[in-house]
Amino acid sequence: MKKNIRLKILFPMFLIIGILASAQQNDTPIFPKGKLAPKENFIGQVWVTSLVTNDSIYQTVVASVTFEPGARTNWHSHPNGQLILVTDGVGYHQLEGTPKQVIQKGDIIKCPPHTNHWHGGSWDQAMTHIVVLPNTEKGNAVWRGRVTNRVYVN
Repeated sequence: MKKNIRLKILFPMFLIIGILASAQQNDTPIFPKGKLAPKENFIGQVWVTSLVTNDSIYQTVVASVTFEPGARTNWHSHPNGQLILVTDGVGYHQLEGTPKQVIQKGDIIKCPPHTNHWHGGSWDQAMTHIVVLPNTEKGNAVWRGRVTNRVYVN
């Protein structure tokens, strides 16, 4: 049983380490942009490429997400938290109740479970990151309201 739990934790981490190592070797995108994200959960042009789909073994979702300048998620939370690994560009991230943070290539953000937050590209630069949603048996995301321009700019 412990071996299965270790495998569930280590597999996504080894995947992430390999992806980040590849990204540092050159400046070309390591994954295609993918498909446009649903407008009901995002503002602006956001592209998503699924890297690891959810299943009953790993119970983890991994995706590459590219935000065009000015694009961002709605406020949302994850029942078991989220890891964000910025692979290119400059963007913003904010946990509810805290100041907005500038994030850039090489940054790793931990979003605690059940904590409202948003993330996206900066006003003038695109930003790509890899998201990791662990333990998806508890759910993926709870989407909330839009991030207003006032919140995004401040």
